[in-house]
Amino acid sequence: MKKGKLRLYIQLLLSFMKIGVITFGGGYAMIPIIENEASKKRKWINDNDLLEVVAISESTPGPIAICAASFIGCKVAGVIGAFCATLGVVLPSFVIIFTISFFLKEFESLEVVKYAFTGIRAGVLALIIKAVITMFKKAPQHILAYIMMGISFVLVVAFSTNVLIIILSSIVVGIAASYIAGKRGKELK
Repeated sequence: MKKGKLRLYIQLLLSFMKIGVITFGGGYAMIPIIENEASKKRKWINDNDLLEVVAISESTPGPIAICAASFIGCKVAGVIGAFCATLGVVLPSFVIIFTISFFLKEFESLEVVKYAFTGIRAGVLALIIKAVITMFKKAPQHILAYIMMGISFVLVVAFSTNVLIIILSSIVVGIAASYIAGKRGKELK
């Protein structure tokens, strides 16, 4: 194995370990941190790649962080890169939960832990809101996208519609709209 490849594998492992350690709340709370580490700092992906990572992660089984790590690792360094990035993002949580499991009863009754989790929830909410704003700014600025977003929001919030149905319906509408636009000689933007 070449020295450069080994270095890249280690960078992927350590970068995603850092993401796994410093991110509480998982999912959308991780998006700004993944964006900062993988896009801005390391330049492994661009903004469009990040939108694709989130879209793919939402449409495939498994947590967003694992899907994102696998996608980015594979893009940067192939299958071994995907393995290193995925291991990196999973390992900190595994070690923390494994350790806590030995002390769970004593741990959950501590007042400081209750207060810490209250603070963490507020921080996670801020990260999720930042992710929504960032994705909204980078998403296609097309009237159909706004209509789909509004309808999806109402269906999920007001009618508790299964998110999988929303995602599959959005895929179908997106493909149909692109096909129709292509027939007219236009491109959806």
